[in-house]
Amino acid sequence: MIEITLPDGSKRPFDHAVTVQEVAASIGAGLAKATLAGKVDGQLVDASHVMDHDASLAIITDKSPEALEILRHSTAHLLAQAVQRLYPGAQVTIGPVIENGFYYDFAYERPFTPEDLDKIQAEMEAIVKQDLPVSRSVKSRDEAVAFFRGLGENYKAEIIESIPADQELSLYSQGEFTDLCRGPHVPNTGKLRAFKLMKVAGAYWRGDSNNAMLTRVYGTAWTNDKELKAYLHQLAEAEKRDHRRIGKQLDLFHQQEEAPGMVFWHPNGWSLWQAVEQYVRGVYRKSGYQEVRGPQIVDVSLWKKSGHWDNYKENMFFTESEKRTYAVKPMNCPGHVQIYNAGLHSYRDLPIRYAEFGSCHRNEPSGALHGIMRVRAFTQDDGHIFCTEAQIESEVTAFHQQAMKVYDDFGFENVAMKIALRPENRLGSDEVWDRAEHALRSALRSAGVESWEELPGEGAFYGPKIEYHMKDSIGRAWQVGTMQVDFMMPERLGAEYVDEHSTKRHPVMLHRAIVGSMERFIGILIEHYAGLLPAWLAPVQAVVLNITDAQADYTAGVARELVEKGFRVKSDLRNEKVGYKIREHTLQKVPYLLVVGDREKEQGMVSVRTRAGEDLGSMSVAEFTARLEAETKR
Repeated sequence: MIEITLPDGSKRPFDHAVTVQEVAASIGAGLAKATLAGKVDGQLVDASHVMDHDASLAIITDKSPEALEILRHSTAHLLAQAVQRLYPGAQVTIGPVIENGFYYDFAYERPFTPEDLDKIQAEMEAIVKQDLPVSRSVKSRDEAVAFFRGLGENYKAEIIESIPADQELSLYSQGEFTDLCRGPHVPNTGKLRAFKLMKVAGAYWRGDSNNAMLTRVYGTAWTNDKELKAYLHQLAEAEKRDHRRIGKQLDLFHQQEEAPGMVFWHPNGWSLWQAVEQYVRGVYRKSGYQEVRGPQIVDVSLWKKSGHWDNYKENMFFTESEKRTYAVKPMNCPGHVQIYNAGLHSYRDLPIRYAEFGSCHRNEPSGALHGIMRVRAFTQDDGHIFCTEAQIESEVTAFHQQAMKVYDDFGFENVAMKIALRPENRLGSDEVWDRAEHALRSALRSAGVESWEELPGEGAFYGPKIEYHMKDSIGRAWQVGTMQVDFMMPERLGAEYVDEHSTKRHPVMLHRAIVGSMERFIGILIEHYAGLLPAWLAPVQAVVLNITDAQADYTAGVARELVEKGFRVKSDLRNEKVGYKIREHTLQKVPYLLVVGDREKEQGMVSVRTRAGEDLGSMSVAEFTARLEAETKR
């Protein structure tokens, strides 16, 4: 007799070994039909997995959080089977699950093209209709190598040969197709109903440019058609909102090959940058931060002391002068410790809060660069707090409240928190990491946060961190701000304060940023608003347009008056029809268009239109000023 314990605590007895699928069937036909896999004693397994001892079991359906990865991995196998049916001789290589989907790399006599995708998609759908059962078998490494060599799958055999000889391997088969895989997989191909192939690309075998070029086919898969359609709609919206396209349209910035991963900011873009920077600077001042500035390059000896040399040097740029090696700073924290160390500090001085719009450089791979979202040269709204261990919770709580207000002011209402925990390669003892992680959890609870996600292994090498993930207007999540607790760097770099017993101690260092990379945050803003930035952020807040030359002087005067009041306003005195001007500035997404004709000139008024085409009627310059001031303050 064996006993299977279900998630609700109920127990089901069986007088023989039983599969996950059989347990589901014993509960009900509906659950049996919906079963994709199981989780036995915390381990994901196939629906065909046999339990011959007492165990806990959670049955995985398409409503389970684990379902998507299983569906996507199984759909990658579906793709590979369809390719080999259509293109005999194509070899399969690697096919992992990735964010929102999967890909598979193929070796074939020619690269696949976008035109091939329709044929492959149709064949995948045909295999789904066949409802082929998916089965698992186990082979030794040498047996698996011989099996795939016999199929002419030399790439797969090469992968297996790199696996230790004493390891047993699982193979999954559906119809005529068999592939090496850890699993689990769906019980039959009929479970795969919502997928779409997206694009093809080139990829070197094992990422090495000295190896053969393969064809990578990307796809997406979801639990149902509704989710698939929602994702495809999101992609279409994202393409319309692409910050690179809007940046060019609004003349905000450009990038060029001579400075890969770096940004040339144009006047309009720099106006947007300054609107963001000055707002954040105001948050600094109100929150008790002192703004500082550190050097761009520092001798590598400092980076060795800080730990960056051992843990981060592959991402750093270096330069030499007079037989000394320097690193271009990838982050600002060691410099802030030097500023702290320049003076003597008592416990009464703490917390000390430094802030810097720090310019950093990181040697990101060229393939990872993406517009201004992923760059090599960027500026952080960086800050560091030197405090006692007893002050951590209050400082983190205060930061959390600041950050949430900032995100709300920029128009982001949906923000989730995650705590990234100790990585494998880290500084310090487990006891120190226990204290740091506990402090972050306690601070979030003190701030009224009831739930958060924890990310094992994803903390920085010097400490755990809270990550702030905000959703934009089309539902995409972006990781922006962070708050990190660091017991290590102050000790390594000799930061000290004198406590109430006249004993020297190392302060705790809190690394914090609200918007993170300014470049990336501005890219997020552009896409969130689709370029229709609110008036307080818009590079040009209003344009004053004359109808004929008779109003030119008055038009220029109105624009000048608004500029003197601190607004970003231009006049358009060109000898063009006013309809043409309105259309052009509407395409430039200027929030307000102020039209001036003879009547407005005589009455000292302006006729106000919004970029959405709404006619707000005539108002005095003072009335418009009050409106714009109120909108900007709000």
